Amino acid sequence: MKPPATDLPTQEVAFVFDGTLEGLLSAVFAAYAQHIVPSDILTATNFQPRLGQLVQEVETDMDAALRVQAGICRRCGPDVFEAIKCASLSDDPAAGTVIYRFIRYAIQKNRPQNCSNCPKKGRCGGLCTRTQKHSPLYDIAHPAVEPFIRVNRAVANERQKVLQFLRFEHMEGGLWFAQCNPKASVVPLLMDWFVGRFNTQAFLIFDEVHGIAGVYEGKDWYLVKTYHVTVPEKMQDEQLMQQAWKRFYRTIAIESRYNPELRMHFMPKRLWKNIIEMQEDVQTPVPSKAGMKLSSAAAPSCQK
Repeated sequence: MKPPATDLPTQEVAFVFDGTLEGLLSAVFAAYAQHIVPSDILTATNFQPRLGQLVQEVETDMDAALRVQAGICRRCGPDVFEAIKCASLSDDPAAGTVIYRFIRYAIQKNRPQNCSNCPKKGRCGGLCTRTQKHSPLYDIAHPAVEPFIRVNRAVANERQKVLQFLRFEHMEGGLWFAQCNPKASVVPLLMDWFVGRFNTQAFLIFDEVHGIAGVYEGKDWYLVKTYHVTVPEKMQDEQLMQQAWKRFYRTIAIESRYNPELRMHFMPKRLWKNIIEMQEDVQTPVPSKAGMKLSSAAAPSCQK
């Protein structure tokens, strides 16, 4: 008697990709094309093979990646693919495996339905909305969805932190330059937001951790893979503007509400080295009330 047919391999298989979204989608396509369910889908930098695990390196195939993207958008909707794109920027070593399991569940959940008895048949134009009412993103209790939501939310939170604490410097030639060190490669998620606000002004955002730079020249933006950038010198008035910004930051502070632990919670200390107003506050203590009274007493009076 033959054993029942299954799509599981006889041995555990790990797919290794190049770390890009296109590489991840190519690995997903390869899993479906070979009719296997890999136990791990990891980047080459995070890969550590298990005992007895087969390793297969997946080359990035743009055609295959586009087919997977089209299939996800058609079955689950573009919002699901946007969530997958966001989660793919995570630094979590297991992010590739988590995303693959979510994609497999989402596609299985939104299989093509039988439209023979549908009252809208022939009038929907091929855009069926019945499956879109039950997005897999809402199944947060499912074991394939909860880890994905957690990874996606971590990337979204990191994007929000960088969006709040990114500081630009005005360089010669009209360039605005900002440097950051996030825990996720969120620069691709920031470019559209800043392009809409800088308009025709050129700017550059450099992620020193992931070695990626977002460049906008006034019309279109693109990404450059690099761990070193050379920018022009600062404008003559840039130092003056930074001093004015630091003075403003210190002036609006309320001494009675000074809470360094709370500040480090909302403004992570790992980001301080690229935040202009924090470069002095790291070593400069907050003046005490006695010091403030002494300075005010030593100041000359304006009254006659």
